[in-house]
Amino acid sequence: MTEPMLPPDEYLARVLAALTPLAPVEVSLGHAHGLVLTEDVRAAVPVPPWTNSAMDGYAVRAADVAGAATAPVALPVAGDVPAGTVPGPLTARTAQRIMTGAMLPEGADAVVRVEDTDQAPGAGPPPARVEVRAAVVPGDNVRRAGEDVGVGDQVLRAGTVLKATAVSAAASVGRSTVRVVPRPRVGVVVTGAELADAGRDLAAGTIPDSNSLLLAGLVAEHGARLGTVSRAADTPAALAATLRAAAADADLLVTSGGVSVGAFDPFTALAAARGQADGPAGDDVELATVKVAMQPGKPQGYGTVRAQDGRRVPVIGLPGNPVSVLVSFTTIVAPALARLAGHELNVSRDGGALMATARAAVGWHSPRGRRQHVPVRFVAPPQQRPAGVENGAAWVAPSHRLGSGSHLVASLPAAQALAVVEADADGVDVGDQLRLLALSAPAGPLPHPAQ
Repeated sequence: MTEPMLPPDEYLARVLAALTPLAPVEVSLGHAHGLVLTEDVRAAVPVPPWTNSAMDGYAVRAADVAGAATAPVALPVAGDVPAGTVPGPLTARTAQRIMTGAMLPEGADAVVRVEDTDQAPGAGPPPARVEVRAAVVPGDNVRRAGEDVGVGDQVLRAGTVLKATAVSAAASVGRSTVRVVPRPRVGVVVTGAELADAGRDLAAGTIPDSNSLLLAGLVAEHGARLGTVSRAADTPAALAATLRAAAADADLLVTSGGVSVGAFDPFTALAAARGQADGPAGDDVELATVKVAMQPGKPQGYGTVRAQDGRRVPVIGLPGNPVSVLVSFTTIVAPALARLAGHELNVSRDGGALMATARAAVGWHSPRGRRQHVPVRFVAPPQQRPAGVENGAAWVAPSHRLGSGSHLVASLPAAQALAVVEADADGVDVGDQLRLLALSAPAGPLPHPAQ
């Protein structure tokens, strides 16, 4: 009897239901970038912490230079105020040369820009006198203490993802540490007796192990910490032992291979041994396999393994073919990592981060009854554009001429997104609109805007 397939969104909900954000930890700001706050951050000091100059120029009493509106006013220069120093008081009818960000002297209430004097900007000793050629009013070119943030003001809310600007803001209000959800630690376990180390000579029947490197890279690109990377033999006992060892340093285990119905699929065999006290699963490995209505990636697995410290570490089992690994990671593992890391899940209904929509530049077949995810690249519009398609639309085509074949690993670097074809379709025609799921990538410089 054929087992019914589970809709992808239902399977994802099942996986996520067993996960909760990791327990918060206190970290220094230097290690907080990219993490999720679990507390509100309030200012311990005002910003700015003291009244300071917004310009390079001369600190004055505005009343002393009021006449500069009609004629230059000359004042003796009583001293220099570099940033980071505490100046002496300003006496009446004098000026002090002051730098941007330097503390305003007591008695001063305005700053005259150096451009509004007879002095040249730049390095050098302070002049004996300065000729002021523009009047100012109290507060001109001055930043008042606390005008940005006052003591006790809320600066960041719990749930904020700490970008560089947020970390900087926390530091500016006197914080050195914050409470955050830590990065999930991910252990990778690959199975397959046919796997050989990358770069080794291949014996008959073997293939290079690309999945361990693919999974390790995807873990890093999704902001998690890579724990151990292990390879298990194709037996349930060997897989169980590898999972137990990997669980010691992991918050999530991700496996590849062995989840289908073959005679030597270890994940499936280990799932079947669940509950057998004298079997390879024992009482600490609980796995299950399902068929999910997606292509590629129909066979999937999930469960838990108990670590030596008593934690139940979740396990997500992916198929062994590399394109299936990429699709399954993007649509299932990535949302799981987001849940563990405390992120609000802002995903499309099939798990991946919704990127945009595009038009199909070529047609292809799709298996009715299964949601298809096709690695695609952006291309030029077809010469014969279908009627009714808007100008300026993005166009995509499969990154490999064979489409979504689960073994087409060498074509993956050309993929820029995953195109989603819903389960009620049996194909895509030129001009059809497709949802796109973003693929992860290493952090890099932002593109320069067009000049």
